Amino acid sequence: MTTSQEELLPATRRALVHRISVAQAEGRAPSLVAAVVRGGRAVWHGSRTSVDGHGPDENVQYRIGSITKTFTAVLVLRLRDEGLLDLGDPLEKHLPGTGAGEATIAQLLAHSSGLAAESPAPWWERTSGALRPELADVLGEQPFLHPTGRRFHYSNPGYTVLGALVEKLRKAPWEDVLSGEVLEPLGLSRTTTRPQAPHAGGWAVHPWADVMLPEPAEDLGRMAPAGQLWSTTADLARFAAFLAHGDERVLSAETLREMRTPAASHETADVASGYAYGLGLETRHQDGRTLVGHTGSLPGFLACLTLSVDDDVAAVVLANCTSGPLPFTVAADLVRIVAEAEPRIPEPWRPMPAVDPAVLELAGPWYWGTHAFALRLIADGMVVLEPLSGNGRGSRFRPNGDGTWTGLEGYYAGERLKTVRRPDGTVDHLDLGSFVFTRQPYDEGAAVPGGVDPEGWRGFGAV
Repeated sequence: MTTSQEELLPATRRALVHRISVAQAEGRAPSLVAAVVRGGRAVWHGSRTSVDGHGPDENVQYRIGSITKTFTAVLVLRLRDEGLLDLGDPLEKHLPGTGAGEATIAQLLAHSSGLAAESPAPWWERTSGALRPELADVLGEQPFLHPTGRRFHYSNPGYTVLGALVEKLRKAPWEDVLSGEVLEPLGLSRTTTRPQAPHAGGWAVHPWADVMLPEPAEDLGRMAPAGQLWSTTADLARFAAFLAHGDERVLSAETLREMRTPAASHETADVASGYAYGLGLETRHQDGRTLVGHTGSLPGFLACLTLSVDDDVAAVVLANCTSGPLPFTVAADLVRIVAEAEPRIPEPWRPMPAVDPAVLELAGPWYWGTHAFALRLIADGMVVLEPLSGNGRGSRFRPNGDGTWTGLEGYYAGERLKTVRRPDGTVDHLDLGSFVFTRQPYDEGAAVPGGVDPEGWRGFGAV
C-alpha cells in the first residue's frame, strides 16, 4: 500500500489558517503570508491582510532581511567545495587589507569573528548604501569588539565582508554570482535584490494606536549580502526544500548538514534558550524538535524560514511591518501543527542490496572497557556505534573506502574507526581514535592496552 502525503487534511489546513489569522490580528500586521513545505514541495499557502478582498498570494514579494545571509553562506560553501578556499583560512589570505583579516572564513560565517554587530552610523538599514561605498566604511576604524573565535556575536558587517570575498574570488558582483549559482538553478525567479511587482510595501505600525507610517526601502549597497533580498513564499518554500535535501547543482546534502551544525560558542542565555548558529543557519529547539533556518528583519518587514529535518516539514512566514508578530514563533507553530497532526510516514523497510561479509562480521555488541556498545550497519556503507545504555558517546561513521570509517557526530566527529585483525585474519578489536573495543569486557584474548589480569573476573571476597 502506498500513501500520498501531498495534500494536507482539511483540519490541518484550518489550524494553519487559524494560526496565521491570530498572528496577523494580534501582531497588527498589514499583511502576513505563509507557506508549509513537506516532502520537498509546498503543500499549503496562506495569507491574511487588512485590505478587504485583496489577499497577497505566494508570488507577492516581501523583503526577507537576514535570510539573505543564508544565501551568501551557500555561495561561500560552494567556493570551499570547489577547493578555492578553506574555512580555516584567514580572510587576509583571500581579501587583504580589510582590517578584519585575522578572522577566519568559518568565524565570519558563524558570527564568531569578533566583529561589531552593525556598521558605523548612520543606521544602515534606513539609509542609502551610497553612504558606505567601501568596506572600510562598513567596518569602521575599530572593526573588532571581541577577540576572534571566542564567542558568538552576530555581525552584519561580517556578511558584508563575505559578500566581498565572493566577488573577489568569482570576479563578478555578488548579485550576479547569486543569480547564476543559486537562484537560477533552484528556480527562484521571484527572488531579487530589488523589488519587482507585485510586492508589498513596508510599514511601521504605531505601538499605541492603529495607524501606520511607510518605511523607506533603501538599496543597501555594500551591505547587500547581509540583508538585501526580496522574495516570496513560493520561492522560499523551494529554498527550504533545498536546505533540507540538497541539490548537487548547488550544494550537496552533506555540505548542508555541515551548515546546520552549530559552529560558535554561545553565551549561557543562548544555550538556555536552545539557540545556536552554524555556518549561515540558525538552530533552535522548540516543542521538543530541532528547527533550522534563519529569521530576517528590515524596517517594514519581518521574515522567517525554518525547517524540521526529522519531520521533513518546513514553514515560511513573511509580514510587512517593522514590529508585530514574531515570525519564528509563528513558523515554528506551523511546523508543529503539521508534524503533530500528520506525522511523517516512514519509508518501507527494505533489506540492503548487498553487504560486505567482512563488515557484517563486525555487527553486534562491543565493549569499551566495561561499557556496552552495539555496532549496526546502515545505508551507504555507513555504520553506527552507540552505547546500549542510551547514555554516552555514539556516532555514525562514513566509510573511507580503505576498510576504515570516519565519525560524523559528537565526540567522535572526524575520528577514525578501524578493524584490527590478528595474523590469522580474525578480528582482535576495533580501534576508535586509540580506544579499544573488544567482543567481551576486557577480553583477555585481545590486545587491551595495559593488559588484563590473568586471574580474570572474581567476586568481592576473592583473594
